[in-house]
Amino acid sequence: MSNKPVKDKVLSMLGLATRSRNVVSGGFATEQAVKSGKAYLVIIAEDASDNTRKKYSNMCEFYEVPCAYYSTKEVLGHAMGKEERTTLAVTDEGFADSIRKHLLDSK
Repeated sequence: MSNKPVKDKVLSMLGLATRSRNVVSGGFATEQAVKSGKAYLVIIAEDASDNTRKKYSNMCEFYEVPCAYYSTKEVLGHAMGKEERTTLAVTDEGFADSIRKHLLDSK
């Protein structure tokens, strides 16, 4: 009943999107991508603070950008080859759709 392969699929898609420069991460960059209309999907770490979760979910709702809670700051950062990442925005529609599909499969 483990959904490990699906989770790995999301993380590997994030890694690919990062290497092809279709992901921005960190608070400021994520916010800029959402407000400028470049973000197609925002992912927030499940261990983000309540304040961060509220800020980004409200912003995504306002700008009509899909938003998901996924994994931990450490795992998200590792998938991108970086330090911990609390928020990230996928800036490519194809990657965003694919990641969103895998996120739905993992529920």
